[in-house]
Amino acid sequence: MNLVLIGVNHKSAPLQVRERLAIPAVRLQEATLSLLSVPCVREGMILSTCNRVEFLTYQEPAQADLLQFIQNYFAIDKDALHPYMYEYRASEVVRHVFRVASSLDSLVVGEPQILGQVKESYTLARSIGGVNNNLDPLMQRAFTVARKVRNQTSIGISSVSIASVAVDLARKIFGSLQGKTVLLMGAGKMGELAARSMMQHGASTIYVCNRTYERAVELAGKFPGVRSESGSATGQSAIVQPISNDLLHQYAATADIIVSCTGAEKPIFERKHAEQYMQRRKQRPMFFIDIAVPRDVDPEINSVEGVFVYNIDDLQAVAVSNLSSRAKEAKDAEAIIRAEVERYSQRMQSLNGVPSIVALQQSLEDVRQSEMRRMAPRLANLSSEQLQAVEQMTRSLVHKLQHAPIQAIKRAAQEGDRETLAVIQTVFDLEHHAKQAETAGTTETASSTGQQLDAVQPDELRDAVFVPTADATAAVSPVSAPAAKDRSVKEDCLP
Repeated sequence: MNLVLIGVNHKSAPLQVRERLAIPAVRLQEATLSLLSVPCVREGMILSTCNRVEFLTYQEPAQADLLQFIQNYFAIDKDALHPYMYEYRASEVVRHVFRVASSLDSLVVGEPQILGQVKESYTLARSIGGVNNNLDPLMQRAFTVARKVRNQTSIGISSVSIASVAVDLARKIFGSLQGKTVLLMGAGKMGELAARSMMQHGASTIYVCNRTYERAVELAGKFPGVRSESGSATGQSAIVQPISNDLLHQYAATADIIVSCTGAEKPIFERKHAEQYMQRRKQRPMFFIDIAVPRDVDPEINSVEGVFVYNIDDLQAVAVSNLSSRAKEAKDAEAIIRAEVERYSQRMQSLNGVPSIVALQQSLEDVRQSEMRRMAPRLANLSSEQLQAVEQMTRSLVHKLQHAPIQAIKRAAQEGDRETLAVIQTVFDLEHHAKQAETAGTTETASSTGQQLDAVQPDELRDAVFVPTADATAAVSPVSAPAAKDRSVKEDCLP
């Protein structure tokens, strides 16, 4: 498996590094196309969230310099990035992708948002031809594994998210959110989760601001009948009011807590704004909880007296308690991941033996048909029933003769035994047939490959071919597969 993944996350790199690599949604397609233009990269997708930026690729051969690509794309010296980057290959990539999709590698273990973010990246990459025969089975299996982890463990038993951890932090700061005024900057999914949690914990007023006022109005309209911690309806005791972007700083001065989670590429709140707020507040303290990457709040604001800023890395201490409470569930989930990685790796290795199996079957069938043609004059006097019996007998002989070498090919492929595969190919003179089968077979999708091979010899091949099944990707909006791109090996990729 020529799978290669490189990236940074909240464990490997501080916020100031991650925000320099963050790719906003509006630039994700262009960035993915740039990744696909890298020599040797045949397929690729990018996952960019507040806690990670990862580049997943399938390469032929696996020689692409992804670190050089990152340096060129972001104009950052790769030597400065290298200490923070991690790189996985082959089955390590499978394990990492499964863990990410299952929320085992998240800041808040068990949070459900990451799976949606992975699906969005997958859908975009697939729509532009970045996900095809090699990454598609991997991602489909990742979605199935994520669903299996959530169904078979209690890791997602309660609704948690980065937004809910941010609210927990606010409660620790104030002791209680009863009667507090909150300004929410950003009306995306994370903002909605934060607003809902703030209301449930007693905030009296929530101002919702967004770059697009209509989106702020839409979010504010989602909150009638929100229930408090005690389970009673909040009714009209909590006010959710949309505000236009040009009134942001006027309303911000009245807020005890500002939660910001936008996709802005530069800070929205600067030191001068905080100083103006504090003059109007008569030194009453205010708190910023910045869960955006890149940051929405200039770190210099922390130096203004009475203003306290917490960013997404500051949430890790709060998230630790979440992890400890889910330790058993995480352990159970890791066991599922290990088994699924082994299963997937074995099936992919088996699939690597398919060209040789097809070549062997074709080679023996060619010999059988040649002999049948040579013997045709001597069989001319046989009846149709007798000719059919001869045909069945010769096919049965070929089937029995090929059984042992096919099993040997499957074992060698599963174990990665290249020497044995080479010996079998030499003994049966399969090199020419194998190349033909690989050219014809691996350019099709995994499912169509399975159908073609079943037609050749279903009994021998069915166990050797892994065909992804329908799974959680049904939740993703259907995307019609684009026309196959010319992904022929470039000269500078040749070993």
